[in-house]
Amino acid sequence: MRWEPARGRRARRLRAALLASALAGALVLTGCGGGGSADDSGYSSREKARGDSGPGPAPAPAQSLGPGEDFAEGRNDRLRPTGEPDPSDYLSTFALDVDTASYGYARRTLADGRRPDPAAIRPEEFVNSFRQDYERPDGNGFSVTVDGARTDREGWSLVRVGLATREAPDDSERPPAALTFVIDVSGSMAEPGRLDLVKDSLGVMTDRLRDDDSVALVTFSDDAETVLPMTRLGAGRGRIHDAIDSLEPSNSTNLGAGVEEGYAEAVEGRRPGVTNRVVLLSDALANTGDTDAGTILERIDGARREHGITLFGVGVGSDYGDALMERLADKGDGHTVYVSEPRDAYEVFCEQLPQNIDLAARDAKAQVAFDPETVEEYRLIGYDNRQVADEDFRDDRVDGGEVGPGHTVTALYAVRTRPGASGHLATATVRWQDPDTRSPHEESGRLEAQSLRDDLWTAPEGLRTTAIAAYFADALRRGDSRWASLPGTPSLRELTAHARELPRNKETEELTRALEQATEPHEY
Repeated sequence: MRWEPARGRRARRLRAALLASALAGALVLTGCGGGGSADDSGYSSREKARGDSGPGPAPAPAQSLGPGEDFAEGRNDRLRPTGEPDPSDYLSTFALDVDTASYGYARRTLADGRRPDPAAIRPEEFVNSFRQDYERPDGNGFSVTVDGARTDREGWSLVRVGLATREAPDDSERPPAALTFVIDVSGSMAEPGRLDLVKDSLGVMTDRLRDDDSVALVTFSDDAETVLPMTRLGAGRGRIHDAIDSLEPSNSTNLGAGVEEGYAEAVEGRRPGVTNRVVLLSDALANTGDTDAGTILERIDGARREHGITLFGVGVGSDYGDALMERLADKGDGHTVYVSEPRDAYEVFCEQLPQNIDLAARDAKAQVAFDPETVEEYRLIGYDNRQVADEDFRDDRVDGGEVGPGHTVTALYAVRTRPGASGHLATATVRWQDPDTRSPHEESGRLEAQSLRDDLWTAPEGLRTTAIAAYFADALRRGDSRWASLPGTPSLRELTAHARELPRNKETEELTRALEQATEPHEY
């Protein structure tokens, strides 16, 4: 079957379905007099709320106080002048994010002897690249852990909010999956470590998938083509391997056409009761057709909303369109990773497979309420494009983040406490929807000022690792005038020394090596 006729039929069917959905939505809006809209933060509202919207924002407090000596005005949180505190301004609300691509690409860039672009550094993706030992819940949703330690800078502490989903099931216990792989075969993918790495990864994953899983393959260069329709693994492994082996690079990068064709194929091949996901594998260097994430995702938004098909982005290549891939994943209710070598790919497609294709929570948002009696000012480190209006925390029409089993999510705050402060410091609340029933749930955790550890560098391993990762990202952002340094940021040499004191494992060794590469021959 040639692509043009197949794509035409699928596109017509998808457009018809979206038109019907839009007309139905218009009727609902006419009858009910309400509907979702996009807010200034870029998170679109859902067309219809699901479940009880709850009693309003989480307890007491948080956004931040007037420009501090270390913070630039107009960043993550509003900083208020010191004086009589306004409790309504002590709330910090954001959508959860489990992306790690920024850290992976920064490590690759440093290993190549280059400095990462500060605009590609997202601190939350550095922080979330490290496994944590938070207590895990038994079912869907999250546990909440809040801790912190005082820094070398007088009055300043780092406060960590840790969220964890249930343990990832054994591969045999997860729900079946219907995966549509959208594969970049443009000319830039000919570079070693791009299409060859993708093909090897998909080949290994095909051997690991279960007989009741299904796979479709869509490629794109100048145009998009379905090279393999949705195929059950049980009797189709050989055909899937043959299709993967046939992939060859050519021509330009029409990423928009690839995503649109991929979603059309995913809708056509979707299976009820299974995890339906589009997996985009690309260097995201779009240069043909539509290159804007917003308009690309807008065209397939109905498929995302109606069928719950999420987007998982896998980035490759020494030159990588990080910003485009990250935006696509955010708007596609998914997440991104970056792979630069076979070991990375094996972890993503084999060891972490249930985390990357299953869901434990939909539209997850966190809200941290700082106590104005103990907190003078604060700043959320990262999550710059994941901010949510405080009043939208319990509005289940507003998009949050989708999180799979086995994940941990960490948010780190720089907090300046009031002199002699004691008692309650912060309450962190996470809200999510059950991935199957869409019913909303919440869980909270508290931190007292007296529970802060006296010295960050003698705190437990997980907190120290989080701090080093956040400070590392902060150091790599230097030179970008949009970001001001964190209070008391250690030098890269000091961070390297702290990293060497961490227990040795693959993650801490990679972190130490990246710090060493960033430090020499000169510090940034």
